[in-house]
Amino acid sequence: MYEDKELQEYRDLLKPPSHFEEGFDWKTIVGAIFIGFLMMPGSMYLQLVIGTGIGPAARWVTIILFAEIAKRSYTELKQQEVFLLYYMAGAALASPFQGLLWSQYLVQSDAARMLGLVEYIPSWVAPGPDSSSLVERTFFHRDWLTPILLLAGAQLIQRIDHFGLGYTLYRITSDVEKLPFPMAPVGALGTMALAESTEDRKTSWKWRVFSIGGMIGLGFGAIYVLLPIVSGLLFAKSIRLIPIPWVELTGYTEQVLPAVATGIQLDIGLIFIGMVLPFWAVIGGLVGLIITVILNPILHSVGILHRWHPGMGTVDTVFANNFDFYMSFGIGLGLAIAAVGVWHVVRSFGKKAPGERGAWKNLLHPPEGRGDFSIYISLGIYVFSTLAYVLLCVWLVPTFPWIFFLAYGFIYTPVVSYVSARMEGIAGQFVSLPLVREASFIAGARFFGYSGIEIWYAPIPIHNYGEATVHFRQIELTGTSLRGIIKAEIVVFPVVIIASLLFSQFIWRLAPIPSSSYPYAQELWHLQALNSLLMQTSTLEGNSLFFQALRGEYVAAGMGFGVLTYFLLMLFGLPIMLIYGVVRGLGQSTPHGMLLEVAGALLGRFFFLKKYGKSWRQYAPVLLAGFSCGMGLTGMFAMGFALILKSLGRLAY
Repeated sequence: MYEDKELQEYRDLLKPPSHFEEGFDWKTIVGAIFIGFLMMPGSMYLQLVIGTGIGPAARWVTIILFAEIAKRSYTELKQQEVFLLYYMAGAALASPFQGLLWSQYLVQSDAARMLGLVEYIPSWVAPGPDSSSLVERTFFHRDWLTPILLLAGAQLIQRIDHFGLGYTLYRITSDVEKLPFPMAPVGALGTMALAESTEDRKTSWKWRVFSIGGMIGLGFGAIYVLLPIVSGLLFAKSIRLIPIPWVELTGYTEQVLPAVATGIQLDIGLIFIGMVLPFWAVIGGLVGLIITVILNPILHSVGILHRWHPGMGTVDTVFANNFDFYMSFGIGLGLAIAAVGVWHVVRSFGKKAPGERGAWKNLLHPPEGRGDFSIYISLGIYVFSTLAYVLLCVWLVPTFPWIFFLAYGFIYTPVVSYVSARMEGIAGQFVSLPLVREASFIAGARFFGYSGIEIWYAPIPIHNYGEATVHFRQIELTGTSLRGIIKAEIVVFPVVIIASLLFSQFIWRLAPIPSSSYPYAQELWHLQALNSLLMQTSTLEGNSLFFQALRGEYVAAGMGFGVLTYFLLMLFGLPIMLIYGVVRGLGQSTPHGMLLEVAGALLGRFFFLKKYGKSWRQYAPVLLAGFSCGMGLTGMFAMGFALILKSLGRLAY
């Protein structure tokens, strides 16, 4: 099998340890509360303002704070304690009830009214537009009781399900098949840096690299986040030296590049992301973007991109192009990637030398001290959670054929999850079959008489657990026992549910969402609503807009292009990651951040990699984490300033 040299470099970054510890103690409990009630509101606020949260920053800030407390208590944080805090921070920042903010917008949106779908959105997703709760901007209303209870129940099933089929596949691919999981060390290295940062900082290169990134993040965050928010509170108009979310250039280039969305996103965090991502994946994205820039004017001139017209901005241009061509072409590309992934996995069987493969007895007898539980328990969790999803869907959407729900959970999910798990283990790539969910909904409407859009919001049991295997591998690489992870899940769940609901309510009361107070949501949510609601029209009676946009010949063209490109790359010995990057760049989203990502990739490859050698592979993730921490600190300060002043402004004197 063809081996990618870049993947080999990632694969060799970290080896599994021989000693495991739980790491669960009072520090992790306090850390969960700290993150849920102090970090979560800042993350939610920044998601609405600039489109990115403070996930990595919240983790670093929490570790640094607890490390300083431990230092003054004449103790230190163990690596496993650090990872558990890191893990809980990710879980606590999930903010499930933030989805209610999207739901309240969707039911009132111009997109829903334009497509005539307002009356079809079920009340267990959001109350109708005539509900007084939308006027008062409150979730503490009887009309929101069912959506809140449903979301909380689905979250509980999801957290239990985390230890089901994904854990089983991890045991098969890691313990039995001994797959290398080349991208898992990248995620694990961040927490290794956290652990080292609590020890001797004078000899710790990771702490120095993190500090450099942190100072850059603080400086840029002060200009990009803090200045606009604080000036908007103090003056009649906010001061934005750097436009959020991007500099719009489509109107200036439409004569030269018709039907091409142009602009640039001036977030230097993209440079650090470009340094961390695999180089050829970023370059592939640039190639895809160049193809789009060349192809769109041609497609417009021959009448394929006919909905675009001069005067359209980025959001309208992207939606019009997706409707005319790229939705269908993207489906074909996705099918090609899925077919290549399946083919890659099938070829991988039997390619390993006998000495490199583990025995099937490892499935029943895992390594000592890792905290593993019985494989039969994980399979039982999978069956229980899947049946719970099936019963929930039958109750919410009784008119949709229930046989589909069983097929999702017990046929499609295990097959695609195993294919994806093997692909993650071999090449570090996630595999999914596009539009399986959507196609089954349409089949239910066309052949079984279903009509409506409730099925699009139901928690159907169609999952891909391939990525979960990487998470379990990261846990192993950090020497953390699974018992500690299970205890952390039990502690963090109530914190997430309570804090997420409280702060969703609080942020909504401060200002309508979206509005000028939340520029990212105001700019992008309309496009997201149009894209999602367009698909939902396919299960309604009549000639829906979805079927007007879906073109079989474009799907076939996308699939042919994807398959041909893959085999050409393999024939000439070029990196396989290039094809994944090309797919990402081919008009599937707003391209404005691609240029800075490429700049970061080139800077890392041709300057830092030459200067620091292979050590740069370890420096880059820590530098990105430090930058995220600096950005997060400025965001937290700005969010606190905004919440305090706006809260005082609402008080009656």
